[in-house]
This record gives sequence, C-alpha cells and structure tokens, in this order.
Amino acid sequence: MSAAHSAPGNTPQDAPRDIAHGFETLAIHAGQEPDALTGAVVPPIYQVSTYKQDGVGGLRGGYEYSRSANPTRTALEDCVAALEAGARGLAFASGLAAEDCLLRAVCAPGDHVVIPNDAYGGTFRLFAKVLDRWGLGWTPAASGDAAAVRAAIRPGKTKVIWCETPSNPLLGVADIAGLADIAREAGALLVVDNTFASPYLQQPLTLGADVVVHSTTKYMGGHSDVVGGALVAADAGLGEKLAYHQNAMGAVAGPFDAWLTLRGIRTLGVRMDRHCANAERIVRLLDGHASVTEVLYPGLPGHPGHDVAVKQMKAYGGMVSFRVAGGEQRAVEVCDRTKLFTLAESLGGVESLIEHPGRMTHASAAGSALEVPGDLVRLSVGIETVDDLLADLEQALR
Repeated sequence: MSAAHSAPGNTPQDAPRDIAHGFETLAIHAGQEPDALTGAVVPPIYQVSTYKQDGVGGLRGGYEYSRSANPTRTALEDCVAALEAGARGLAFASGLAAEDCLLRAVCAPGDHVVIPNDAYGGTFRLFAKVLDRWGLGWTPAASGDAAAVRAAIRPGKTKVIWCETPSNPLLGVADIAGLADIAREAGALLVVDNTFASPYLQQPLTLGADVVVHSTTKYMGGHSDVVGGALVAADAGLGEKLAYHQNAMGAVAGPFDAWLTLRGIRTLGVRMDRHCANAERIVRLLDGHASVTEVLYPGLPGHPGHDVAVKQMKAYGGMVSFRVAGGEQRAVEVCDRTKLFTLAESLGGVESLIEHPGRMTHASAAGSALEVPGDLVRLSVGIETVDDLLADLEQALR
C-alpha cells in the first residue's frame, strides 16, 4: 500500500528487516507496528469520519475522509495483503460487498464469468439475482474439472474464472495453479474465494491467482462478533483499480469492525491448528458411521480432490460436510438434536456450528443447477474439547 494511505508508525515498511517474517509473525505485526505517538502495541480504533488538512490538499498521512481511508482499516488491509502475499489489500463491510466491488470493477455489462457449480449460495444469488440484471453473464462449471471450465469459457467475453476451494458446502477442491493457466489462456482473471482455507492453510496468489476474496467474518475474525470482507490483489495496478471502486461504491469496513478483525487475525494460526485437529477427529467418527452415507472432507484419501489438496494446502481445514441415511428430514433432525453444536449459519468461529445448507445458507440455490442435496449437513468445527464434540454428534446421530 502506498504511503499516502498509511499512518506513520503503523505500516509494514516500519517493521524490522533483519528477521524472518513467518505467517504467525506477520499476523501479529504486519500493518500493526506500535503507535508512533503513544507506543500502544495494538493499533488504535480511529473512530473518526474526517481529518484536519494542513492547507488545501495538505493531507496528514494521506487521510481526508474515512470512506476513502482510515488508519485502523489501513492496518487491516496491510495485514491481510501480507498474509496472502499480495500487493494490495482492501477491507469491506462484508464478503459479498467485496465480491460486488470486484465484479463491477473488472467486468462490464455484456461480459461473462465462469462460476463454480457448487458456489456459496450468497455468491450464486449475487450473480443470478443482481448482476444478471446488470447484464453480466455467467455459466456454472465444476472447478475441479479443467475440461468443464474450458468448455464454459466464452472467447472474448469471459473476464473472470471464479473459484472456491474448498467449496461451500460440498468441500470440492480445485487446482488453483491449473485454473490460473486456463485463465491466462482465456485472457481472464482467476479469482479465488479463500474463506474456507484462510491464508494460513493456502495462499492462492502464490499459485497464480489474480485476486483472493475473503469473508473475514469467518476464520479471520474467528469469534462470530464481526461481519466483514476483503480483497487481495496480486498486481499493484489492479489493486489501485479495486481501491478506486471501493471508494466510489463505499461499502467499506468501519474502524471498529476492522479492529475486531485484526484482533482475530492475531490468533489465526493457533486457532486453525485446533480447528483442523478437531475436524480430523470428527471425520474419523463420521467415516463409516452407520447413519452417514458420505463424508465430504479433503483430508480423506478417497476425496476426489485429495491429491490436489495435499499439494496446495497446509492442512484440510475445519469444515466438514456429510450426508445422512434417511434423506432430508433425517438431516434436519440431526441438526435439531445437537446440544453443543449450535444450529446457526456462518462458520469459522471458535464455537462449533451445525446447519442444513439446503434450507439455510444455500436456500437461494434451490431449483437451480447449484442446488445442494437435501440430506446434506454442514459442520463448522470449533476449538472446544474434541471429546465433547464427538459425544454430541454421537447422540445426535443415534
């Protein structure tokens, strides 16, 4: 990020250059150097809308109005960019606000996007119910099938190949490097929604993606107490274009939301370790259980995307989906019977959640090519004592 948008003493450029910057170090220090004025070790919440100028056009640190830039938001944006190994990070009021800004910045009416055939329901709704009316065409294709993605491309029209990996809620895995090659051949951008993995487990930009999307509400925030989104661009020029649209469209993260998200990011690494460890224990319980017909988890050797996940992920994440014997009604009953797993939408918090995607997060895809199975249950595995989580699922499936 340019110095014009960074508060003095609060930029990655001020960090010591003679030490290695591992992930956990960046999560705690990137964009978050002690405050130059007071020495505060946590970035202050700049709860302010406007800034005194030193003469007409004389901006202190580049700040004039908090829709355009705010020091707390700058700290978050710099940190997220560092974690994703990108050139520019941008923070938004929600993940869908980030997606909308990106698509309107890089597409125009008449353009076309290839989307996953198992995309998040909110993303599908954005394409099918909002951007479709704007004139943006879209075609669903299996992101894990290179031939299907190529077949969905409209030469001269396709501007973006959109990917979720792992996908929500079917936990599909796509080869990011392979899709990047396809996107380059088509003259399109590869956009990867990295929400399920988080940058701790996977860095799509290092594999050739052009833009990473996050719902920072999820693993980055990590405590179910803030809603937010982020974009990270690999190219500085594209980052500037996205920043222009962020300011022009205005759906930015507020300073307190930015501060809460930064607080969550500081423990992202240790939380993800526990999420992954707990999820693997739960998968062992579900796999082969008499009441479960299929477990969807990239860590299983039988998962169709397992070999790709081994190559591009550090571990397999805290999200688990499974299908139950007895159909949709039985799946709903399992969701209703848990006591420790909370029946709720969203994911990535320290507490474990359970939901029925077909009736909850993905209801908007009902009747479409992206409709999810009615017998599907999705878990967001938290960081509680794993034996308690196992016991809860055991009794719910009994």
